[in-house]
Amino acid sequence: MIKEVQNITIEDYNYPLPDERIAKYPLSERDASKLLVLKDNKIQSSYFKNIGDFLPEDSLLIFNETKVVRARLQFTKESGASIEIFCLEPITGNGDYQLAFSSNSPSEWKCLVGNSRRWKNDKLSLDVNVRQQDNKTTRQQATLYAERVEKNDNYSVVRFSWEPSHLSFAEILEAAGEIPLPPYLHREAEASDRERYQTVFAKYEGSVAAPTAGLHFTNELIQNLKDNGISFEEVTLHVGAGTFRPVSSETIGEHEMHSETIAVKKSCIENLIKNCNKTIIPVGTTSMRTLESIYWIGLMLMEEGLEERRLHLNQWFPYKERESLPSAEESLSTIVKYLETNNLSELHASTALMIAPSCNIKVAKALITNFHQPKSTLLLLVSALIGERWKDVYQYALDNDFRFLSYGDSCFFTMHNS
Repeated sequence: MIKEVQNITIEDYNYPLPDERIAKYPLSERDASKLLVLKDNKIQSSYFKNIGDFLPEDSLLIFNETKVVRARLQFTKESGASIEIFCLEPITGNGDYQLAFSSNSPSEWKCLVGNSRRWKNDKLSLDVNVRQQDNKTTRQQATLYAERVEKNDNYSVVRFSWEPSHLSFAEILEAAGEIPLPPYLHREAEASDRERYQTVFAKYEGSVAAPTAGLHFTNELIQNLKDNGISFEEVTLHVGAGTFRPVSSETIGEHEMHSETIAVKKSCIENLIKNCNKTIIPVGTTSMRTLESIYWIGLMLMEEGLEERRLHLNQWFPYKERESLPSAEESLSTIVKYLETNNLSELHASTALMIAPSCNIKVAKALITNFHQPKSTLLLLVSALIGERWKDVYQYALDNDFRFLSYGDSCFFTMHNS
């Protein structure tokens, strides 16, 4: 099956997307976006505030609680040259985002560097005003420094330090950084993006992009759904810059899938097990990637043992030939056993999972998502869920003035074989 998937031609997942159809700004009301529904193989349209009309009774929605960090830093050299540093993932704290953000000076990160040739071995500095925690008016003067300690083909290792050193890196980024809007918006971040490019349930810092399907939810809508019997669970996948990387190769077998970190509480996995017979609906591709990743991680533990280790899911692991696959309940129960065996309360892992046609989707039964870029791995994921109907869905959206990508309109899809 691996070769069959690797030979998928990415051109088959292309469609015309005029720039004017890309939403450059969000609507004034989060839940006022249009909603395209593919249910019982029929396409219809509504508005997101009416999403509850289409959710099966007793559905379990899965939110990604990741929070977008102000990961883009702008430094100016004494010569006047501008150096942009984009924080990708921490090295400090052994890659643990919460440890890295709570750390005091110094802190090392993998970064992308703009205007890299103009940055030699000099130490960059940036003066900022840091808001004191739990105090909206008192600010403290601080200076952030950046030194490049290693240069690789795809990233640089940058050591950040700051004065006063008792401040956390999270406080420094909050003061010094900018929201990293998607490159296809072709504009700089504005003050309003600090709120609108963040879900109302965002909690754990670590993403350089929002889980955009969640942007349509308001606290009032969430409460309304709860009042009508819809339940919710939370996972965390920190969205990396690789989510914007298009597939540039002819076939997907030549595309190296980006890796992202996930964290799922034991209580969440136990709740998923209890609800395996109900409709589990990830809100966004990141939530779906997390759900399906933990299924395959469970299978990996079944095949390789329960000893504690750094868990990583390879992009081709799900496509290996196997005589049979365990149920979602069996695989997730293995993760619970792994956590109990190693006295852990939360699963931490990294995933390079590529969900493409032919991938067995084992946990999700439906999906709430936005419209995705042509020739993207996210469009492959949608096709894995609803098959070739994605073409009809996207054509309908183009014909009916739907808004596309991160700040665009929404979709609700039920699985094509469910």
